[in-house]
Amino acid sequence: MSRIGNIPVKVPQGVKVSFDDLVMHVEGPKGKLSQGYHGVISFTQEADAILVGRANEEKQTKSYHGLYRNLLNNMVVGVSTGWTKNLLITGVGYRAEVQGNILVLSLGFSSDIYMGIPDDIKVAVEANTKITVTGIDKQRVGEFSAQVRKLRPPEPYKGKGIRYEDEHIRRKVGKSGVK
Repeated sequence: MSRIGNIPVKVPQGVKVSFDDLVMHVEGPKGKLSQGYHGVISFTQEADAILVGRANEEKQTKSYHGLYRNLLNNMVVGVSTGWTKNLLITGVGYRAEVQGNILVLSLGFSSDIYMGIPDDIKVAVEANTKITVTGIDKQRVGEFSAQVRKLRPPEPYKGKGIRYEDEHIRRKVGKSGVK
């Protein structure tokens, strides 16, 4: 029994969900999202919730059951409230700024790094060291955040680099320098 798949997806006011030709469409105040799904999964719409069902008890079908329930939930949350990831830049001289639809990062390399910002994602920089990535698609927000973090991951000795706001970096002691 899939524990995640059996939880009903709550649909808030102003969000419209429809299913046709093995594609689920979610439309809300922030935008529209679509996602294909496998034929062994079925959706039942109730008053303010959607129940996800499955055709059989095979292992792959059980996996799809939880997967598509969570994908639908992520889409509903995305079009109603949106998704946000916060990145912190630590290091002397490390900074970021947004110029139009380009994110400019100074990360201690010989030249600045320019990253194009996708159309469906918004990026804001506060105090040159905090990057806020927002959007309606959880996967796109997470992927863009991971691409930015990958440019200079945090190192364990001084903690310099780009890290998520809720990420904890385990620090190492380093050499003691005893003579």
